[in-house]
Amino acid sequence: MTRSVVIHGHFYQPPRDDPWTGVVDEEPAATPDHDWNARILRECYAPLAGIAPVDGNTRENLLVGLSFNVGATLFEWFDRASPETAVAFVEADRRSVKLFGGHGNAIAMPYDHVILPLTPYRDQVTEVRWGIKDFAGRFGRAPEGMWLPETAVNEETLDVLAAAGIRFTILAPHQVENPPEDGLPITVRTSRGRSIAVFAYDGPATHDLAFGELLNDPTGVTLASRLAPDSSAPAATDGIVTAIATDGETFGHHHKLGARALASGLRLLGANKAVRMENFAAILARNPRAREGRINNDTSWSCSHGIERWRSNCGDHVGPQVPGEQQWRVPLRDAFDWLSAQLYGITQGEDGPLERARLRMLLSDGWFFDTVTGTEVRLMLRLAAYAMALSGTDAFRAEFLKRLEGPDHSGALAGPLVPPSRVEVAVRGPGAEPLVHSEQEKKFPPLPWERGSGG
Repeated sequence: MTRSVVIHGHFYQPPRDDPWTGVVDEEPAATPDHDWNARILRECYAPLAGIAPVDGNTRENLLVGLSFNVGATLFEWFDRASPETAVAFVEADRRSVKLFGGHGNAIAMPYDHVILPLTPYRDQVTEVRWGIKDFAGRFGRAPEGMWLPETAVNEETLDVLAAAGIRFTILAPHQVENPPEDGLPITVRTSRGRSIAVFAYDGPATHDLAFGELLNDPTGVTLASRLAPDSSAPAATDGIVTAIATDGETFGHHHKLGARALASGLRLLGANKAVRMENFAAILARNPRAREGRINNDTSWSCSHGIERWRSNCGDHVGPQVPGEQQWRVPLRDAFDWLSAQLYGITQGEDGPLERARLRMLLSDGWFFDTVTGTEVRLMLRLAAYAMALSGTDAFRAEFLKRLEGPDHSGALAGPLVPPSRVEVAVRGPGAEPLVHSEQEKKFPPLPWERGSGG
């Protein structure tokens, strides 16, 4: 009798390159590396992928033992800066397909890391379909599952996934009404008559992995014991699933011993005859008729107030809380949503470069952290400026800046965020034509190929 164990890693970094030049600026905080992507590559991605040793001279593609998804912006950076890492992710999926009867470790995610429940239906459809196409182009197969950014979900989002042929997604336990204690999936039926399976990961075990001590033991004993506590696995426990989900950067970046602990833990779990290390797709294949259940709408894994972190002063924070420090979230969301709607009036979903820029400027990173002066907000502003530059008109700039100031027009947001003169320079570009990433444009022609496809 066995217990299934799944460890899922969500691998994502925002696009750090300048949209006009394609160059990643030096980030002094990432010293001794050039930028944060390079630093996390050294600390985390390279060891996990077997590009660098985990311990001593030991190199092993640990991704074969993980369920995982990779954001398109990170994969694009791998393509340029570390193609061998991109190859390792694909190879891990290929090997897992053979191990698990045709069900690979890799799952897809929307093309951009946006909060789908805060996104118009038309844009949800585009993000999901582009994500599927990007996945298929990289892994050579259709995805069975899809990770939702910040696991942000509502019924409409699930319906979009189901309509696109996605069979399952993964949520936090508090996002599911009465999550099954055995860890097996539930089937959620949408009001439009579609259905999709939902796995709820183990909340306490995931917390202990991400924020506790599970990865501080390089022998892996602590990790293996937590995920499979009963090595005898009596018959009554057959069919139990223990699944955890965390940022992939947990293994080696957030926890310096994380990759070593994971490698050791995977070996111990793999040697345990009472444990079946596998992925969500393989489990779903054995349990196709999951019991029906319901989700809690407009929730996420990282905001105790649902999805308010990305549109309001909800109080969720990363560092020590300062009263009123998140007031900027409201005007920032208003300005970006307004600009997105104006740009859609130009693209109608069919202008390739501008449509991609319009969607990418809404990345969740801009609203996640505590202060308006952080790198993430500046990144979102740069993407917005690039999108306005591609639009070929200056008509949106003044209203965009006005909305950034907030309803009292005090300038409290726009001032510390970035001087208006800098925004105007950004809107017009640094004296050069906007860079069009030709290879990326070839991957996804404008959306006419989607028209009339149903769903």
